[in-house]
Amino acid sequence: MRHTIYLSLSLAAFWLLISGHNTALMLSLGAVSIAFVLYIAHRMDILDHESQPLHLTLKLPGFYAWLTKEIILANILVVKHIWLGKKTISPTMTTIKVNQQTDIGKVIYANSITLTPGTVSVTLNGDQIIVHALLRESIIDLQAGEMDRRVTELEN
Repeated sequence: MRHTIYLSLSLAAFWLLISGHNTALMLSLGAVSIAFVLYIAHRMDILDHESQPLHLTLKLPGFYAWLTKEIILANILVVKHIWLGKKTISPTMTTIKVNQQTDIGKVIYANSITLTPGTVSVTLNGDQIIVHALLRESIIDLQAGEMDRRVTELEN
C-alpha cells in the first residue's frame, strides 16, 4: 500500500510540475491519468520494493551531488590528458570487486562508473565488474573504494 501512495504522490508532484496550469480541467485530467497509471500498475503487479525503492528517496540527492562533482572532475582530467597527448593516456582494463548486496545497488555502482568520463563498466558478473579506463589513475581511484562506499551507503 505504501508503494501505491508513494507512486501516486510522485506522479501528482510530477504532473503539477510539468503541467504549468492549475485549472480545474488540468487537475482533473491529472487525477484521471494518475488513477489510470495506478490501475495499470496494480494489474501488472509491478508495485513492490524493487520498482519503488523508497529507501533510496532521501539519500539520492546527496549521492547525485557527489556524483556530479566526480563527473565534472573526471571531465577535466580526461580533457587535460587528451590535450597533453597520447603519451599521457594509459588505457587499462581490470576487475573491480562489488560490495553491494542488492541488484539495484550493483546496477547503480556500474552505472556510476560508466557515467564518470574515462571509465566504462564492461561486464557485471556477480560481485565483480570489469572496468575499462582511459587512465590508470581512474582505476586506482575506483580501487580506493570511495564510489563503492557511497553506493553501499545509498543501498543501506
